[in-house]
Amino acid sequence: MMKLDERGKQCPLPVIDAKKALEACAPGEIVEVTVDNEIAVQNLSKLASHKGLASRFEKVGDREFVVSIEAGEKNVAKTGNSADGASAAGQAEPSSEDEVSCQPDSRRRGMVAVISSNQMGQGDEALGKLLMKGFVYALTQQDVLPETVLLYNSGAFLSCEGSENLEDLKNLEAQGTEILTCGTCLNHYGLGDKLKVGSVTNMYDIVERMTGAKLLVRP
Repeated sequence: MMKLDERGKQCPLPVIDAKKALEACAPGEIVEVTVDNEIAVQNLSKLASHKGLASRFEKVGDREFVVSIEAGEKNVAKTGNSADGASAAGQAEPSSEDEVSCQPDSRRRGMVAVISSNQMGQGDEALGKLLMKGFVYALTQQDVLPETVLLYNSGAFLSCEGSENLEDLKNLEAQGTEILTCGTCLNHYGLGDKLKVGSVTNMYDIVERMTGAKLLVRP
């Protein structure tokens, strides 16, 4: 077992350290990560889920959580699209661009909408919020939707309780768009328990999505 004490470390350090530890472990070995907030627990659980690894967490103190992740085979994700079946048949796994679907995909693969504020543009606050509401609604009306919407800084307010953008973001999510909100930002604004659409993400994932995007859309 490998133990990491990540208490007091800001996002995305716990996720990055856990990722490095998992890559150094043998299959079946456990990486045990101690953190001091629930957002870090969610981010670590998300890392495990993304890699197809078994994980669990336990609250062991007032501000102390232990997340255990079991290391898996290198470069093999335990998902329905894993390469195991293709390898066994002696065939190469098709890329995500070549996957066959019985229904048209209304999302543009690699298009990421980045929203870093609850207002659009500079100037009057009320106008900025009105414009942002219009922007998010307009996204839902496009023939091709973004694959992912990233929300950070005050953009985190858009996916939380009381937001006038919730209905439109839920509409996007229902059509297959992934809605991701920065966990550090939720904590900063006291919104940790107010998220109403999508899921929590971290800065490592945000940078990975942005650098890997084919098209970035910013209001």
